[in-house]
Amino acid sequence: MKMSVENQSIIEKLDLLGCIQCGRCTGGCPVTVRTNLNVRRFVYDAYQASLEDLMEELAQYSEIWDCTGCHTCAVRCPKGLKPVEVLYSLRNQIVESGKVEPTVRDALESVFLEGNPWGKPKATRFDWMEGLEVKTAEEGQEVEYLFYVCCSVAYDPKLQVVAQNMVKILEKAGVDYAFLGEEESCCGSEVQALGEEELFMEVQEENVELFSSYPAKKIVTLSPHCLSALKKYEGLEAEVIHYTQLLAELIDEGKLSWEGEFPKKVVYHDPCYLGKQNEVYDEPRQVLKSVPGIELTEFDRSRERSLCCEGGGGKMWVETESQQERLAETRARNAKELEAQVIVCACPFCILTLDDAVKAVGYEEEMEVMEITEILGKVL
Repeated sequence: MKMSVENQSIIEKLDLLGCIQCGRCTGGCPVTVRTNLNVRRFVYDAYQASLEDLMEELAQYSEIWDCTGCHTCAVRCPKGLKPVEVLYSLRNQIVESGKVEPTVRDALESVFLEGNPWGKPKATRFDWMEGLEVKTAEEGQEVEYLFYVCCSVAYDPKLQVVAQNMVKILEKAGVDYAFLGEEESCCGSEVQALGEEELFMEVQEENVELFSSYPAKKIVTLSPHCLSALKKYEGLEAEVIHYTQLLAELIDEGKLSWEGEFPKKVVYHDPCYLGKQNEVYDEPRQVLKSVPGIELTEFDRSRERSLCCEGGGGKMWVETESQQERLAETRARNAKELEAQVIVCACPFCILTLDDAVKAVGYEEEMEVMEITEILGKVL
């Protein structure tokens, strides 16, 4: 059988020949316990489908949409492969065919028209600034830290406090910073996860051009999803870091300390996009440990073994049908066993899924879900 150039490029791009079919990806996949997703099988089937021009047929399996993009499969792969990219590639086949769920279609269309996947007007992206004196970037003028606000943080009333408290923290630290302002748009993280690769490339091109107009030594993201997306950008010169990395550095240098106390037992949830994808594990914990009065405990599954909350990989717009308990609800029960009063996290999507989970299992009267900046805002 003579392989077409297109099929050969798919095999090479996804490195399908590198898979040794050991099954560690499926064995570690957190959603396998409640869905029919078998990552190892998909990698094998994608290779066969590429040879026989059956990729479109393979893309019809609904399990493709169960993946949360947590990258546990990549962490566990002994060959250093990223099986998740096979699933994203198959999603791209579906998007190109136009056969997507209305929720996916609407999210992608909203990014194209309004610069965010939530269907919110672009003109209201920075309403969170109301009542605050926020330093915004000036074209051509370099700043040390240019802040990039996640779409969810910008528009969701529960999450806007993340950006608002960050402004207060930066003012307290006295660092040279600026926010982008009204020109800021979606990073494209979930666009790529949903399979719209062409739109992601357009978003990347527009954002790289935008960042070049507002030079900075470092771009600081409020969301791990933005961190992962911006790190993939071709042509972006500035270093991209997560805000917990910056705060840990400022604390180390003695530029940031806290006045109040937070006398509660908290458990830190490692976001997949911050931990597994970017290996940022210590800095969030360092920031939390610097808060007077806090008692920090750990989940049994933490760091690279952290249990995914199912918020990533475009799952905010695709529902998985299952009789099994959601992973975020399992996480809430684990926190209850630890007698934690607060589940604390550093990711907007994790905050939303875990908050819903705490309510779903009936713990809302005894347990909170808080973003790290929420705690810091109480001890400023």
